[in-house]
Amino acid sequence: MRPSPGGGGSAVAVLGAGISGLVAAWELERLGHDVVVLEADTRIGGRVFTHRFAGSGGPRAELGAMRISPDHAMTLRYIERLGLRSRLRPFANILSDPNNQLRLGRRLLRVRDAAGPLARETEVRAGGGPHRPDALLFTGWLHAMVRALGPAELRVVVRRDLGKLLAVAGRFDLVPFVEGGRADVGAALSAHPELRAACDPRLEGFLDDLLRESGRGMVRLAGGMSQLTDGIAARLRRPVRTGHEVTGIDVRPDGVRVRLGGRLAPAAVTYPVVLCTIPFSVLRRLPLTGVTDDKLEVIRTLDYGSATKVALHCRTAFWTDEGITGGGSAPGGRVRQTYYPPADGDPAAGAALLGSYTIAEDADVLGRMPSARRHATVLGELRDLHPQLGPPPAVREIVSVAWGERPWYRGCAARRWGLTEAGRAREAERTARPEGRLFFAGEHCSATPAWIDAGIETALDAVTRIDTFTRRGGVPGDAGVPA
Repeated sequence: MRPSPGGGGSAVAVLGAGISGLVAAWELERLGHDVVVLEADTRIGGRVFTHRFAGSGGPRAELGAMRISPDHAMTLRYIERLGLRSRLRPFANILSDPNNQLRLGRRLLRVRDAAGPLARETEVRAGGGPHRPDALLFTGWLHAMVRALGPAELRVVVRRDLGKLLAVAGRFDLVPFVEGGRADVGAALSAHPELRAACDPRLEGFLDDLLRESGRGMVRLAGGMSQLTDGIAARLRRPVRTGHEVTGIDVRPDGVRVRLGGRLAPAAVTYPVVLCTIPFSVLRRLPLTGVTDDKLEVIRTLDYGSATKVALHCRTAFWTDEGITGGGSAPGGRVRQTYYPPADGDPAAGAALLGSYTIAEDADVLGRMPSARRHATVLGELRDLHPQLGPPPAVREIVSVAWGERPWYRGCAARRWGLTEAGRAREAERTARPEGRLFFAGEHCSATPAWIDAGIETALDAVTRIDTFTRRGGVPGDAGVPA
């Protein structure tokens, strides 16, 4: 997008300084609009959140988004524009290192040793055999990935359907997708769509994210993912106004009245156009007037999943002594996922360990605990995975974020599991559809939510709608804005 010659821009308020709000503000300014960004939190970045242990020279932990899919072209485009491409590094996903560990029953196994036990467990759970080794390994590794990455609901679903999945897998030659005891589940599903069709609709809707989070080609930003949001914010014409909590929205024919609170005295400001990137999990708690019943119903019912992350500042990267160079373990329990970030800083400052990453119901269990109890619970379970964490001096500090409990987020990402591709697209359009002069963006407005790319995609869509609307005189009905 290029700035339109001759001006003609409008005053626009952007509610929320996550990736969607920041990208939209930057692009609206480039098109000649006068933009103010209001953020309820005391920090910018939304669910992009790099924590720095021990100051600027210490190790970093990603308490929010931590990786970029290789096919997320919009995210990579903004990284290029910010001059950050040279900082891209490979991100090793869960169970990608042969020395990562996964739980099988009561045992913790190294990935390199898991093939035989996984195949035997799969055959037993499926009701006996015989079955071909390639079918057993494909089904076993699919089950292992769902156990590692999926919420409790989907873990139950895949365990229940294991026999059916194995029977379908047995109809195909999966040997090309099995090597060294590992199965390339994503490649097998792509080559044989019948395997995907055999999955429960709830699991099928989760598969794309599951395959991204367990596949290859992911990248990260050395120095922290917050460089992306910080870099965009630094290029805006005026600073983001943090501490500006939205307490109500009234859509009127000539503008949008936004009520504000937070650290401010209660105030109300009317803007000609407003872009709302506030998660619907938060928006549904606010008084909204001048909004259609259909939009209110979407705001009220859109499902959100939680996420809780617990990061440890360790004195040393002790896991490298076990030959672990990265990736993540799947110890189960309340910890669920443990990741080993590469060291970006001075080794003398210690190392960061993402001790626990949980989603959905598992995240709620940890997230609702007081932080001290949450940290003690995670550390206690991690000592089973890594006894080196036993002596107290081994850990300098523990921090965590429970996104489901934070008042400005109340969840990590929107969920549209169980819908067809067409159904997801229809619901995304309902979510993104403007209401008069009130526009919407955010990962929840995308048919493929939960990623930075979804936030950028919907921001750019909203920018186009707003620019078209204002340059046509701001008449409801233009640019998809209902009258």
